[in-house]
Amino acid sequence: MKQIGWILALILTACTSAQINQALGDLNKTTGGNQPLTTAEVGEGLKEALIKGISTGSDQASQLDGFFKNPQIKIPFPPDVKRVEDRLRQMGLGGEVDKFVMTLNRGAEDAAKEAKPIFISAIRQMTIQDAWSILKGDENAATEYLKRTTSAQLYEKFQPVIANSLSKVNATKYYGDLVGTYNKIPLVEKVNPDLNDYATNKAMDGLFLLIAGEEKKIREDPVARTSDLLKKVFGYNK
Repeated sequence: MKQIGWILALILTACTSAQINQALGDLNKTTGGNQPLTTAEVGEGLKEALIKGISTGSDQASQLDGFFKNPQIKIPFPPDVKRVEDRLRQMGLGGEVDKFVMTLNRGAEDAAKEAKPIFISAIRQMTIQDAWSILKGDENAATEYLKRTTSAQLYEKFQPVIANSLSKVNATKYYGDLVGTYNKIPLVEKVNPDLNDYATNKAMDGLFLLIAGEEKKIREDPVARTSDLLKKVFGYNK
């Protein structure tokens, strides 16, 4: 860890390709490795690790109950209108509320598969400086990189997908019925929150959380490094 830390400290002050290659040469000498670690391997290793984490996280989220039965990412009734949920349950409509929450999560699961190509596109554009920054960063540095580079595009892509998915599983209808029932109650303040915006943001949050978990595994657990390149790159990062 001290060796890689020294090299990365050097790179913070000098990030040219030649200097990085020199730093890698020094690292390979001190570790006595028979197979030197190149800048290309660092970049490709980080990309491979990110794609692996994204694929696993997206696949988990898009499975049946990927959101609904995962307490970490399950999407609840919109908290901004919690009073609506409470009042409807008091009226004996708890079953309808629960049905809506299930369909809301079904919509997120249906849309989650659309995330993978967006993430992979961002990863393909990663520079060597990005890769080194991620390699030396916190356990969620890669996830934070993806948030910065994909959130706007992912939101734009997700909105119509979420809208279609929510409609397909009847979440939009159930929600409209529930809000309509609430708004008919005398003297209550009428509500009409944007369900699509809420579901889009919560689906994105859930995906990033799953990806962060996969990233942590690859950094900490040698078993999660399922290729020779991953083992080589992350083997140096100790």
